[in-house]
Amino acid sequence: MMDKNQVTGLLLIMAMLLGYQFFLAPKDEPTKVNEKAKVTQSVSTPKTITPDTVALKAAAGDFATAATGTAEDIVLENKDIKVVFSTLGGKVKQVLLKNYETYNSFVAKKKEPLLIFDESFDKVSFELPTTKGNIDLNKLYFSDVKVNKNANPEKESAQSVSFTLSLANGQSITQSYTLAPSGFLLDQDVKLTGLDGILKNEAVKFNWLENVRPTEKDLTENRKATVNYLLNEDEEFDQLAETPTGSKEETLDKPLKWVSFKKKYFLSGFITKNAPIAKAQVLATANETDSVNIKTLRANMDLDLADLKTGKGNYQWYFGPNDYNIIKNVAPGFGKNVKLSYDIFLPITRYVFVPLFNILETVFNNYGLLIIALVLIIKFALLPLTYKSYVSMAKMRILQPELNAIKEKVGDDAAAQQQAQMKLYGEVGVSPLSGCVPVLATMPILMAVFMLFPNLINLRQQSFLWANDLSTFDSIATLPFSIPLYGNHISLFTLLMTVSSIAYGYYNNQNTPDQTGQPIDMKKMAYITPVIFMFVMNSLPAGMSFYYFVSNLVTIGQQIGIRKFVDEDKIKAVLEENRKKIAAGGVKKSRFSEYISKQMKAAEEAQKAQQADPKKKKK
Repeated sequence: MMDKNQVTGLLLIMAMLLGYQFFLAPKDEPTKVNEKAKVTQSVSTPKTITPDTVALKAAAGDFATAATGTAEDIVLENKDIKVVFSTLGGKVKQVLLKNYETYNSFVAKKKEPLLIFDESFDKVSFELPTTKGNIDLNKLYFSDVKVNKNANPEKESAQSVSFTLSLANGQSITQSYTLAPSGFLLDQDVKLTGLDGILKNEAVKFNWLENVRPTEKDLTENRKATVNYLLNEDEEFDQLAETPTGSKEETLDKPLKWVSFKKKYFLSGFITKNAPIAKAQVLATANETDSVNIKTLRANMDLDLADLKTGKGNYQWYFGPNDYNIIKNVAPGFGKNVKLSYDIFLPITRYVFVPLFNILETVFNNYGLLIIALVLIIKFALLPLTYKSYVSMAKMRILQPELNAIKEKVGDDAAAQQQAQMKLYGEVGVSPLSGCVPVLATMPILMAVFMLFPNLINLRQQSFLWANDLSTFDSIATLPFSIPLYGNHISLFTLLMTVSSIAYGYYNNQNTPDQTGQPIDMKKMAYITPVIFMFVMNSLPAGMSFYYFVSNLVTIGQQIGIRKFVDEDKIKAVLEENRKKIAAGGVKKSRFSEYISKQMKAAEEAQKAQQADPKKKKK
């Protein structure tokens, strides 16, 4: 049953949830593609060369011979991603995720690969510091192209392509890329040869800007896209705030190991293998009135020139899902791109929920059933705490007549009431906190679920009942207006969660003794709190609302079952026996009873002192 301490704990939980909501903040099973990693090369339609070639060559300085040319596309692909390169810049032009699709494609059943990187919305420059000014490699044509194809098409092996820009006297720039037979990592190596007389001893400017396109149902959630990074000195993870509005900017003077652009469930990341990123400026700006380019992410980075000269310009790109099981070993701290939980609750999420999900995914194809199984496992693991809490509340209910008698005896003097109640608890060996501790012990589970489900890609585009995607809100009706904090849609799973919470509150109130002299009517709060949570949860993932709905039903069932096994007459007899033994000094007092005795003694001495000196006032 719920007492003041339990409800206080729940109110704290509610405050934390509201804080996260306003200030922080069904995927088909990936198709098993059996095709071997393959390489294709295609020549695009030649781009029209700008007539003013003289101006282009003048701007290119020592690289004038590469200022003009014809762009060709080269394609590498494995079973997970398809990467399109261009001879213009020897750069990545486009990346598609073959086993994922956007929400709009999913709803329309188009099954179009998800475009995670494209030169139309990803602007990348790679500027070398020359004596005549910075030169952007991405604007130069690499004429020498070598593609490594499989000699045996039946054998899976890494694929590669290299682009070389050759100058006079053996001077050259080579950019090489390697793609594994599977996975989402692309290796990039940049080598400068014989350019000492052309280059200045300054940092290479690597600038990356992305106009984020929506991939999910909820534009507000899409606009929380952000820039993440890892400080190399102490491997400290940090990020720009995930906000759907406004602009955030940070200048980072410490070395960085990697920078990533996080877009809800997907991630593009740039990782250094040798010398770190010397410094960077990162920016995230929400485009609140734009439904196409919904947010702009930018990272302007300084790379070490010496690495490029000595063949150590080795980098990696990650283009793929923001899935903890996939990214946790990509680079140091890279797994932190998935916000599993608050740091204090992280062990529960990492070592309980994530492994449980992994195990249950091997058993259940339906994620609704998986969530039910998850609830049952967690609830039965916590059953001893639930039982202990119920027994504690049963003791309080047995003592209720004596508590009522105290109220009648001392009247409305709250201090006297509390003092008399504490004395009674000490006499029978009952701690009023014993019912609160089990409830507080379940708080980490509640908070872990609240943080994990909105960031869990496993639920993406997984349908259950009327919800076509458990990773976002289910909507049974769209309102012609928007209700503040609630939104313009009605989530049925959220309504079911609210009704089940109210039902649990009603059941609890029938078995909870009245709390007299309290500033808050706890029984009314059992009905008010679920309504507040309804507003918080309406736009959050349907999978999370369903989890709480099932959890409420299981809790009610457990309470009913426990009540049949608990004999309150026996508990009453035990309390009376404790009263006799404690009064006779035959039972060692608990720490709580000793604490109460000391407090009572101190209060009595203070009262006697005040009576002895009527002029003395309480401060």
